[in-house]
Amino acid sequence: MPSTLWDIPVAASLLTRLPLPRVPEAAFDDQARTAWAYPLVGVVVGGLAAMVGALSAGLAPGIAAGLTLATLLMLTGGLHEDGLADTADGLWGGPTPERRLEIMKDSRIGAYGVLALILVLGLRWLGLAQVGWADVIVAAAASRAFMPVLMAALPHARSTGLSHHVGRPTAVNAGIGLLIAAVFAVVLSGGAGLLAMTIAGLIAFALARTARSKIGGQTGDILGAAQVLTEVAILIALSA
Repeated sequence: MPSTLWDIPVAASLLTRLPLPRVPEAAFDDQARTAWAYPLVGVVVGGLAAMVGALSAGLAPGIAAGLTLATLLMLTGGLHEDGLADTADGLWGGPTPERRLEIMKDSRIGAYGVLALILVLGLRWLGLAQVGWADVIVAAAASRAFMPVLMAALPHARSTGLSHHVGRPTAVNAGIGLLIAAVFAVVLSGGAGLLAMTIAGLIAFALARTARSKIGGQTGDILGAAQVLTEVAILIALSA
């Protein structure tokens, strides 16, 4: 089978905890190539979460949103949220790039990480309570499209870690992912979806500039933070 047919399950095995069919070992040889499929993984994750939200529509909006958020967290194993906490601790908790990277690698969580999680999860919960099921899918897909962009645009901040192991996708690869996300945004949310993606892009750009300045590039934690922050931005924009 052409290698591209395995890109989606390979990407899903990296970004989710979904039970997946056995993938040939050779399909993991070039994981950076699979980055274009990240938005499609987001469609699956967002679709399952939206289904839970739709099934709990008879409950209070806050409870339905909480169940939707819980589904998103369980499907990914909190992978991106862990990156957000480590990013907050590292970027603002150390005086030098070396110390910041050391803090980000530490499994313990500090005050910056706790505050970031509380604030971002709270905003995410409120945003989910205000949007429809289609917007949940858009936010999940589009937020994962910005991860390959940062992977392609920024060098690796360290020579080890998950992001370094995966590698750097090409600009074309990252662009395909953005195009896929934009198509879903327009089809499911119309012009508001594109506007939300634009706002999220500004958030991703600001994070990229900060990471480049403070640690010299990107890590897996930076990519996880990018996913969570852009998802929140999209939800807020679509709820406005």
